[in-house]
Amino acid sequence: MVTKLSIFILVSLSLFSFCFVASREFGINLNSSASGIEFPQHPSFNVVSSSVNSGCNHVTSTSMLTREEQTSIDNQDEDDFTQPKEAVKFHLRHRSDGKTTDVKDSVFESTSRDLGRIQTLHTRIVEKKNQNSVSRLAKDGEKTVISSQFELSGKLMATLESGVSHGSGEYFMDVFVGTPPKHFSLILDTGSDLNWIQCVPCYDCFEQNGPYYDPKDSTSFTNITCHDPMCHLVSSPDPPQPCKTENQSCPYYYWYGDSSNTTGDFALETFSVNLTTPSGNSEIKKVENVMFGCGHWNRGLFHGAAGLLGLGKGPLSFSSQLQSLYGHSFSYCLVNRNSNSSVSSKLIFGEDKEFLKHPNLNFTSLVGEKENPAETFYYVQIKSIIVGDEVLKIPEETWNLSPQGVGGTIIDSGTTLSYFVEPAHEIIKGAFVNKVKGYPLIQDFPILRPCYNVSGVENLELPSFGITFSDGAVWNFPVENYFIKLDPEDIVCLAILGTPNSAMSIIGNYQQQNFHILYDTKGSRLGYAPTKCADA
Repeated sequence: MVTKLSIFILVSLSLFSFCFVASREFGINLNSSASGIEFPQHPSFNVVSSSVNSGCNHVTSTSMLTREEQTSIDNQDEDDFTQPKEAVKFHLRHRSDGKTTDVKDSVFESTSRDLGRIQTLHTRIVEKKNQNSVSRLAKDGEKTVISSQFELSGKLMATLESGVSHGSGEYFMDVFVGTPPKHFSLILDTGSDLNWIQCVPCYDCFEQNGPYYDPKDSTSFTNITCHDPMCHLVSSPDPPQPCKTENQSCPYYYWYGDSSNTTGDFALETFSVNLTTPSGNSEIKKVENVMFGCGHWNRGLFHGAAGLLGLGKGPLSFSSQLQSLYGHSFSYCLVNRNSNSSVSSKLIFGEDKEFLKHPNLNFTSLVGEKENPAETFYYVQIKSIIVGDEVLKIPEETWNLSPQGVGGTIIDSGTTLSYFVEPAHEIIKGAFVNKVKGYPLIQDFPILRPCYNVSGVENLELPSFGITFSDGAVWNFPVENYFIKLDPEDIVCLAILGTPNSAMSIIGNYQQQNFHILYDTKGSRLGYAPTKCADA
C-alpha cells in the first residue's frame, strides 16, 4: 500500500535496441478535469532564460548559484536524507507493436550489440572521454551547479516495456516532450548520462516509426548557447567548433559504439509524464528545463526508439536532474523479457518505503568513485562466484578496479547479457560443464556456451549461481536469470559471456529480471530483492 501522499505517475517504458527510433505521436487529453501540474522552475537552470524559442535564438545568461549557496544546499540535502521523502510513482504500460522475432536471433543480435557497447565503455574510460565533462569545468575554473532548493515529497514510478519482440534487449520509457507534449519512446540506460532525441532538421538520422521531434513545434524549447556555462557539461564534436557569435548554439557529441553516436544542439525542454493519483484521476505532470540533446546526426541500431533517457551518475542524466525533486535514489523492477504486453516493468524515482521493508532486500556498496574517471557507471566490488554451492577459485584481484579506472564490475540496464572478464568467465563456464548432468552438451553452438539439449524435459535441474561481494553481501539468482532457453530448438545456454581481462565485467539486464534494483547514490549503495515484477 502507498500512503495518501504518494503520487502515481503513469509513463511507458519499453525494452528496445541500444540506439533509438522515434515513436508515433501520442494523443493526450489536456482538457480533462484533472488539470496539469507543473514543477517549479529549477533555480540551477536559470543560467539560461526561460524565454520560449522556436529555434536557435539568443538566450540571456543570468547569475549562477554561489559556492556558499551550494554548500548550504548540500548540507540541506544531507539533513533531508535522514528524513526520507515520500515517493511519487510512475506506472508505465507494456507496449507491443505486434511484431515477433525469433528468440535466438534476438539473443544473437543483442550479444553482437553488447560487445560493441562493452568496447565503447572500456575505451571511454581508458581515454577518459568523460561525457559529463566535469573535469573540463574544473579546468575552466567554473562550477556549474545541478541542484535546486525546491524539494517535492514524492516518488516517481514509470512502466517499462520489454522490446524482445523487436529483437532488442533494452528497456524503454515513454515520455512526452515539448509544449504541446508529443510522445516519444526512449531507451533506459544506466550506462550513459545524456538524454537525447532525434530532431528536425535531421541531416543523418536512423529510421523511426513516427515524426521526429521538431523544436519549432514546441513553445517550451530553449536553446543553450555556446557561451553558456552549461555548454561545458557536454563534449563538443571533433574538431571543436569555435564559438563565434552570441546566439550560436551549443554543439554536443556523444558516442556509444563503433557505429552508434549522436551529434546536435544542447538545449532545454519540458518533459511531461502521465500522472495517476491515488484516487485514480489522470493528470499531466511537467518537468521544466530538462537538459537534453537535440540530435541532428544520429547513427546506430535503435529498433523503434526516438532516443535515450540517461540514468548514469553524471549531472546530465534524467535521474540526476530529478534529485532535487525526488532525492538521491531511483529503482526499477524488470519483468521477464519474454513476458507478454499485458505486464509491465516499473521505474521509480524517489524512495520507495514499501520496498525498503522487503524481507529479502540486500545492499552492497557502490564503489570506484575515486578510481573511475568517467563518473557515469555504477560499480560494485565482487569477491567471489558461487556455482552449485562451490566457491570458484578465481583470484580476487580479477575483479578489482584499477587506479586508472580499468576493470571492475558495473551493473547496467543497457547491456542485455552478463559479461565477466577472463579468466573468470572460463572458470565459471568450466564449473557449469562439470556440474550439469543428464543433458546432452551441444558442441559448436554459436556465441553462447555451454548449451544443452533439453528436449522433453519439463523440470530443469541446473546448478545454482550466486555472487558474493567484498562487503559480505550475496546475490543469488534463479536459473532463468543465467540460463536462456531458445525455442523451438529446446536448447538452454548459459547467458554469461567473457570479456578480455583488461576490460570491465557487467551485470546485464537479463540477470536483473524479477529483481527490484535500487540505486542509492547518496548512500553509495545498490539494493536488490527478488520480486515478481509483473505484480509489483
